[in-house]
Amino acid sequence: MVFSSLIFLYLFLPVCLLCYGLSSVFKSTVPRNFVLTVFSLIFYAWGEPTYIILLLLSVLVNYFFGLGIGGCQKREKEGGAKALMILSLIFNLGLLGVFKYSGFIAENLNLIPGVNLPVPKLTLPIGISFYTFQILSYIIDLYWEKIDVQRSPFRLLLYISMFPQLIAGPIVRYATIEEEIRERHVSLTDFSEGLTRLIMGLAKKVILANHLSTIVDAFFGADSAAITVAGTWYAVIVYAMQIYFDFSGYSDMAIGMGRMFGFHFDENFRHPFLCKDISEFWQRWHISLGTFFRDYVLYVPIFGKRRKYGGLFLVWFCTGLWHGASWNFIIWGLYFGVFILIEQLIGKKNIKKIPLVIRHIYSKIVIFIGFGIFYFEDLGRLGGFFRNLTGLSGNALIDEATRLSMRNNCFLLAAAVICCFPLYDGVKKLRARYAGAVYATDVLQVVWNAALLIISSVLLVDATNNPFLYFRF
Repeated sequence: MVFSSLIFLYLFLPVCLLCYGLSSVFKSTVPRNFVLTVFSLIFYAWGEPTYIILLLLSVLVNYFFGLGIGGCQKREKEGGAKALMILSLIFNLGLLGVFKYSGFIAENLNLIPGVNLPVPKLTLPIGISFYTFQILSYIIDLYWEKIDVQRSPFRLLLYISMFPQLIAGPIVRYATIEEEIRERHVSLTDFSEGLTRLIMGLAKKVILANHLSTIVDAFFGADSAAITVAGTWYAVIVYAMQIYFDFSGYSDMAIGMGRMFGFHFDENFRHPFLCKDISEFWQRWHISLGTFFRDYVLYVPIFGKRRKYGGLFLVWFCTGLWHGASWNFIIWGLYFGVFILIEQLIGKKNIKKIPLVIRHIYSKIVIFIGFGIFYFEDLGRLGGFFRNLTGLSGNALIDEATRLSMRNNCFLLAAAVICCFPLYDGVKKLRARYAGAVYATDVLQVVWNAALLIISSVLLVDATNNPFLYFRF
């Protein structure tokens, strides 16, 4: 089940909200947590009932790891706590590695003469990359004594399985919602703002991302060898916006639904295309993943010491590998890591001396090329992409097909570019500054939400290309 489906929007979510609302008559959060956990498990089992066993196993095993770590710390047995933490890392990363990377590893080992390993064909459990990292954040923060051990297996299950963020993030730290799992209240403002965020995310996905994907498929989906230089740049820019609206749309829906249930998740995107350099881009893009690697990987001792450049390489290697078992993702991660390193060597003060226009042009070129690397999993096609991008393949500068696509999609492209800016933030600032504008903006918000929901629903009736791209990561 995906958020951008009519079954979810008009059956699953309303029934869940109704049951959740009825359970709110009790003062205790236990009934509300129970309702949310049951619906989360139904949501996950809807598409992959078999892998719900894996999810429950992960929660149960890490629950006991957590109890063990907490018990060792209470008895001041640092060695025991560390051993249990390491065993938990091996278990969690081992599960992720088996399902996500075993085939990739076997295929690459088979390139060695004389090696002929069987290549596993395992279906990747949906959301395993996200919920594995959430479990790791709980275990590591517990070992670092940043949080208290969760003694209720049902509360830990709710944290891991909560359906708004289970499938494709954002990666929610246990510390972020630790208090709200125990006690929370949903105000009318929470529900209203959460609903608005949900509808805005739905519109990003259905109105923008889905339609941008048809342009990308037309240029990159078939034979991309004959694409012109302009067509290649055009398609990769559109693809960058498609990825952004697809993933940020999902994050908006997740954050919005979390708010409707009384949870306050951290932001995952902050208008990344407004960045002036690559470092800033990664402070705005997939923030929950970037901060995870920064906090848990960057300062990992390498050969017994914390090494600045070694840690940086490890972070960007892991960032690429996390996105998929393919060399193009590893290249993509290291590609951005190189530019981060260059910017660090130049220094923030020196970068700020560069004219703003040049910084914007530089950052957008690097970002768009990066998304080209992200798209082409086949390295042969990736090489063709670079040749087309630069004209080295002998392709023409532009053709009529590219001009026609730009003309026919000019309003869609204009809307996509405009929506890369913080429009809704501007409305909230207007409300805060002018008390008289509150009522007017409230009315406009209701009308706008209704219009977006109706348009999105109509477009979903016959939708054939609607999966969230980050489900496969």
